Amino acid sequence: MTAPLVEVRGIEKRFPLGGGWLRRAQASVRAVDGVSLAIAPGETLGLVGESGCGKSTLGRLMLRLLEPTGGDVLFEGRSLLGLPPAELRAMRRRMQIVFQDPYGSLNPRMRVGAIVREGLDIHRVGTPAERRARARELLELVGLPPDAADRHPHEFSGGQRQRIGIARALAVEPRFVVADEAVSALDVSVQAQILNLLQDLRRRLGLTTLFISHDLRVVEHVSDRVAIMYLGRVVEVGSRDAIYAGARHPYTRALLASVPATAPGEKKERMALPGDVPSPVNPPPGCAFHPRCPFAEERCRRETPALAAGAGGHAVACHVFPAPGAIGV
Repeated sequence: MTAPLVEVRGIEKRFPLGGGWLRRAQASVRAVDGVSLAIAPGETLGLVGESGCGKSTLGRLMLRLLEPTGGDVLFEGRSLLGLPPAELRAMRRRMQIVFQDPYGSLNPRMRVGAIVREGLDIHRVGTPAERRARARELLELVGLPPDAADRHPHEFSGGQRQRIGIARALAVEPRFVVADEAVSALDVSVQAQILNLLQDLRRRLGLTTLFISHDLRVVEHVSDRVAIMYLGRVVEVGSRDAIYAGARHPYTRALLASVPATAPGEKKERMALPGDVPSPVNPPPGCAFHPRCPFAEERCRRETPALAAGAGGHAVACHVFPAPGAIGV
């Protein structure tokens, strides 16, 4: 089995509430609550869940843009948490992010060429002339004309700005890229262009990707495996086919049932979920999904289900619908 390129083990992140200079925090938000995941080299893992479930926080923890409250983050088999600043800075060349907002993620005062080559300047890759040439090559790679380097971000459309963001992420030749809702702010026609671009770049450059989205159709198009998050925990993870053709967790099935039918005459069984997502400040005992689950049993209200793997690596955190072949659940 291939060793994972990126791995998190029992990762946690809590954000304190209240407090201040003289007062201690009285409570905390459990944004990520004991998640363990691994991504193989060259793989795209789709991360899906409702807004506020912890997807973006998990992506930033994988890059160590946020410091975890507990657990560990490994890249190429090395823990990122114990690295001295100089080694961590060097390691950051191999890990990059494409942000959700193509408008807010680019400095409006900088020319596009300077934005794209900023990482090269920071890491002192090549001569200034080579960096400028590399920036123009990257802009061509993502489908923009070389003279785009001399213009400012406000002169481009949303889709073109996202292409600039992708070029910036690729400038330092990373192995791992987090695409955080990279197409959610774009029109549908532009989404397709950016998704096809990401797929093409992945094949040409051998990128490993964490693709974060709430859009299940987009995730199906780009992912090799899919992980489903609910209230800071991963509740199901498996191959794309296993998730879309044989989802087990009731939350996953509800998400898939909510995707509109697109084929003429296609009928889908709806699965309405009662209530709202519980507060991450005070999550319910046992399975966090049990207050909304139509299949919940007494055990679900008392015991938190472990993410147990079954056949083909399909893993489910559910007492009622475990993964096929899972042992000890």
